[in-house]
Amino acid sequence: MSKAAGDPERAVNGLLSVAQLLEEPRLARLYTFVLREGDVTIDDIIEELEMPRTTAYSDAGTLVEFGVLTRDEDQKTHTYSAIPITLTANLDGDEYTITPTLIEAFGRSPRDQDLDLLIERHGLGKLAAALAYAIPYADGEMSERVAARELDLQHAFAIGVLQALRDVVLDMKTVDPYFESIRNAREQPPTTED
Repeated sequence: MSKAAGDPERAVNGLLSVAQLLEEPRLARLYTFVLREGDVTIDDIIEELEMPRTTAYSDAGTLVEFGVLTRDEDQKTHTYSAIPITLTANLDGDEYTITPTLIEAFGRSPRDQDLDLLIERHGLGKLAAALAYAIPYADGEMSERVAARELDLQHAFAIGVLQALRDVVLDMKTVDPYFESIRNAREQPPTTED
């Protein structure tokens, strides 16, 4: 087997893994839970995520297959750990990096009405744009009013989204090793298409 420069097989498989995590919020939530907690067992997953045992085993196995979790089988009780992932897309010179923080925001959407509605009505791209504004908002570098206005959503809805994403930012800032790669609207506002 030849080893091509940059290992395109691994790169494409990583791209597909990120895409699959952004298709199923339950998998996204499980992935970021393991990333935040470190080594966890199926019992930890069941207890913390309130997930049926068969679903926990099935989903953990799926994430191992995706290559984003590893399973340590050296002990009687298997432990799972997460592999931090990142995906950078460059479209016509505009670069955006997907990190575990966006995956966490997506994973929370079924349990947060504002995030769920944002994704339903505007898609994952708008969630990524909102995250870019939530970072300076959470850091106190941008007012809620300015961030909400820039999102071009109904004001009260934008504030709800920002508050939900503020919690995501605060929870993931120290856990996501690629956090600094996320676009920050204070430094580089998202571009809008006319």
